[in-house]
Amino acid sequence: MTDLSALPPLRDVIARYELRTRKALGQHFLCDLNLTRRIAEVAGDLSGCTVFEIGSGPGGLTRALVESDAKRVVAIEKDPRCVKALEDLVAASEGKLEVIAGDALKTDLPKLAAAPRAIVANLPYNIGTELLLGWLKNMTQYRSLTLMFQSEVVDRLCAAPGSKAYGRLSVIAQFCSDVTRVLDVPAAAFTPPPKVSSAVAHLTPRKDRPADIDFATMEKVTAFAFGQRRKMLRSSLKPLGGEALLNRAGIDPTRRAETLSLEEFEMLARLTAGIVT
Repeated sequence: MTDLSALPPLRDVIARYELRTRKALGQHFLCDLNLTRRIAEVAGDLSGCTVFEIGSGPGGLTRALVESDAKRVVAIEKDPRCVKALEDLVAASEGKLEVIAGDALKTDLPKLAAAPRAIVANLPYNIGTELLLGWLKNMTQYRSLTLMFQSEVVDRLCAAPGSKAYGRLSVIAQFCSDVTRVLDVPAAAFTPPPKVSSAVAHLTPRKDRPADIDFATMEKVTAFAFGQRRKMLRSSLKPLGGEALLNRAGIDPTRRAETLSLEEFEMLARLTAGIVT
C-alpha cells in the first residue's frame, strides 16, 4: 500500500491553496478520510484497474483511491487551484496518480487507459447526471461506476415502476446496468455542507442486457414516454406510432410511462427499431 501518512491534513491543504468552493463548479469538498476510505471500499474490486476520479478537489477521495488496490488512478480536475493542490499527493503516490487538468464532460475516458477501467467519484452536483448518461452509453467499457450524487438522484437510479422517483433516468440506468445504493452520506460530511443529503450508487454492466436493443433507441423511447409525464402513453408516444405501437406491444394505451416495467420499455424499443414486426 502506498504510504501517504506524511501528507498534511486536508483542511491544511484547503487553507494553503485558498480552496474556497465555487458554486459554478458544483464543489463540496469531502474531508472525512474515514468516509473516503469507505467509498473506496464499496467500489469493490479495483485490482488491476485504472480508476478515474472526477473533480478531486483537495484530494480526500483521491488519497483513498491511491491507497486502494487500483493499478493506477487518473484524476480529472477542472479547477486549476485544485490541480496545484494535488501536486504533493502526486509526488507521494510514487507514480500511481496522474492528474489531468480538463473538463470531464469533454474527456473520452476509455481513450486514456486500457481496460479494465472503473470510475469512483464524488461528482459535481451540477453535471453529475449528464456525466452518468455519457458513461452509461458505453457501460461495457467499465468494470464499475461508484458515484456520489444528491440522494434524490440515487433514489431515481434505483426506483421501481410506479414509485414517485421512477422516471427516464431509472429506465436508462437499469437498462444498462445493475445499480445498487451502497452508502448514505450526511450533509455535515462536506465542506461547506450542501443543503441536501448525498448517497453513493454502485453500477456494474448488466449481464442480461438485451443485445438487440441499442442505447439510442432506448433514449428515444424514454424521451417521448416521459416527456409528457401526465399524459397517457397513446399521446406521449404518438410520434413513434402511439396507440398502434402500444397495441402491438400488448400495452394498454391509457397507461402512463411511470407504470411501465423495464421489460415493457424494451419491447417498445424493439418495435420502434423494427426488430419486432
